[in-house]
Amino acid sequence: MYYIDPHIHMVSRTTDDYETLAKMGCVAMSEPAFWAGYDRGSVDGFRDYFRQLTSFEPKRAGWYHLQHFTWMCINAKEAENVKLSREVIAMMPEFLDMPGVLGVGEIGLNKNTKNESIVFLEHLDLAAKRGEQILIHTPHLEDKFKGTSMIVDMLCDDRRLQHDRVLVDHVEEHTVRMVLEEGFWAGMTLYPVSKCTPERAVDMVELYGPERLMVNSAGDWGPSKPTAVPDFIMAMRRRGHPESLIRKIVYDNPVEFFSQSRNFNFTPPEGMPVAAMK
Repeated sequence: MYYIDPHIHMVSRTTDDYETLAKMGCVAMSEPAFWAGYDRGSVDGFRDYFRQLTSFEPKRAGWYHLQHFTWMCINAKEAENVKLSREVIAMMPEFLDMPGVLGVGEIGLNKNTKNESIVFLEHLDLAAKRGEQILIHTPHLEDKFKGTSMIVDMLCDDRRLQHDRVLVDHVEEHTVRMVLEEGFWAGMTLYPVSKCTPERAVDMVELYGPERLMVNSAGDWGPSKPTAVPDFIMAMRRRGHPESLIRKIVYDNPVEFFSQSRNFNFTPPEGMPVAAMK
């Protein structure tokens, strides 16, 4: 089955991983900007990183006929440095109109601090002024419910934002409802050590239905599995769900959401519709 991974950090993966993803049925991926494992010290460090996301990674993906899209931001883990964050946000428009750049992300909260909230709100302001789509990171484990609640409140307070153009990622059983009820898209991240398993993601599909739900691998430099989306496909099949429902979550929904971005110039594989299935 063809699928799209809507959140995967390919800068941390090998070229062999691109080949494996193509063989597993992946046809496209979106790669949010994220934390490199260390705090970068200058705006030029981010400019070089954004160049990699917008030039080299699409090229590597293209070697295996994969389509690569990306997002720009400074991650919440580096938001304690508000001065640097503001320099990065001021620089981001250099890249937001480039081919394949879908919007602002992954922004959000990590430890739910005051500085993280300041930087999150300034990202939202940039996105609102430019009409950008938004992809959001929610905190890990013990910080998740409080952080997700804070994020949803800040999003709802900004009347300029269209909720159906915002994807709130890393939802779990105790946060998915608040995201969907406010009209946002929700991403379930399949991770071997935290976040969500394929079986738990299937549970959430069965509880809440397939509308505005996606699954991703978040494959990054930590313990993670870039082929986690095919694991979800198999888990859905083991529960007896039809192929049309599975395809809606792993292919049609990402196409529908990303199609709201002016830079999503996606070429569907042969036999697949250009427009998303409703």
